[in-house]
Amino acid sequence: MKKLLICLFITVIFSSHNFFLNNFINTTYAQQKPIPSYAKWGQIAIQKTKEKYPQAKIIDYLHIGSDKKGDTSLEKFKLWLKQNNKEFGVFVDILFDSKTEQIIDVKFRETTRG
Repeated sequence: MKKLLICLFITVIFSSHNFFLNNFINTTYAQQKPIPSYAKWGQIAIQKTKEKYPQAKIIDYLHIGSDKKGDTSLEKFKLWLKQNNKEFGVFVDILFDSKTEQIIDVKFRETTRG
């Protein structure tokens, strides 16, 4: 009788463990957020920043917002860089044609170095 209870107990423990693990995995995948519309422009902002500041390491990234005027759109980002033991921010504005997504201009503006 003891062996039967022990086997039953172990079976319940492993069964519930698998149930909770599978439920956690399914819930985690279901809660993943879709890729934001600005993700493509964020990658371009990072690429252009690396080209402008090849010696710096990008340590943080923030999408500030979007703006649409007529046939053009503007995506705004702030990147935080580290170079020669100094950290500083760079605002990156990407202006592009809303229909073709052709880049018109990329502007950089540094924040005060600290």
